[in-house]
Amino acid sequence: MSSAPEVNTARIGRQKAVSGRASAPGASPRAKQSLGARIAARAGGGVMRVFLILVALFWLMPTIGLLLSSLRGPQDIAATGWWKVFTAPSELTFDNYQRLLDNSTITGSLVSTIMITVPSTVLVVVIGSLAGYAFAWMEFPGRDWWFLLVVGLLVVPVQVALIPVSELFGTIGIFETTLGVVLFHTAFGLPFAIFLLRNFFAEIPRELLEAARLDGAGEIRLFVRVVMPLGGPAIASLGIFQFLWVWNDMLVALIFADSESPPITVALQQQVRQFGNNIDVLAPGAFVSMVIPLVVFFAFQRQFVTGVMAGSVK
Repeated sequence: MSSAPEVNTARIGRQKAVSGRASAPGASPRAKQSLGARIAARAGGGVMRVFLILVALFWLMPTIGLLLSSLRGPQDIAATGWWKVFTAPSELTFDNYQRLLDNSTITGSLVSTIMITVPSTVLVVVIGSLAGYAFAWMEFPGRDWWFLLVVGLLVVPVQVALIPVSELFGTIGIFETTLGVVLFHTAFGLPFAIFLLRNFFAEIPRELLEAARLDGAGEIRLFVRVVMPLGGPAIASLGIFQFLWVWNDMLVALIFADSESPPITVALQQQVRQFGNNIDVLAPGAFVSMVIPLVVFFAFQRQFVTGVMAGSVK
């Protein structure tokens, strides 16, 4: 009579042991998936990769077409589309870039663009960094109200200031000069710069700054030795934003720049207006004007991504 309960108890124990092993915490979820589920997951990942590649090719198509057009002769460009290069690669030539270098208008416009973009970027980064640090860690009367005023300037469109600033620049004698364009870009780039860097600098631990002050660091040394290195990603992001905005600008340059040495965007627009079929100069000029900011972006890509993502995760 006592053997039956013992057999049942042993059977129940074996069933619990088997179920315990099946539901052990260390069991891999991948092992529970069926073969069909794993094949479907891999196929879905492959489809997504193919889709992303197609999207990337779609977005790169104009750039590829511009590059190939810049490497074809004027007759070939007028006769056939750029995709004919794949069947006739012998059409490719660098003669267009030689003509571009011989075109004093385009080369001069590139120099003018650099002379406008570099100072505008440097001034915005330097002044924005100093102001951002002041708003984040220095006490002065009306600090929060001044910062609200700076934030409010972010919503002011550029078009609103064109006429009054033109009159002001004409009065003081800097209208249609490089200095006028630089000052305009600097003024409209500072609100965003101060807003971005102030929020980034405010995330620096207070204990770190207090420890530096206890070691005898003044505000300038604290800013240069502590805040600037920690704010490198945000400063790099700001520099890229400002560089791209100024380099690709056409509206401000069209109004305030010197008509004798305009930036590259205005120079290309003038080429289209005066010589509509001058594609052998327009194509390489447009490609060069696009490549330079791309080089700047990829050179600071890591800092840019870090600066953009900073503060998004607490």
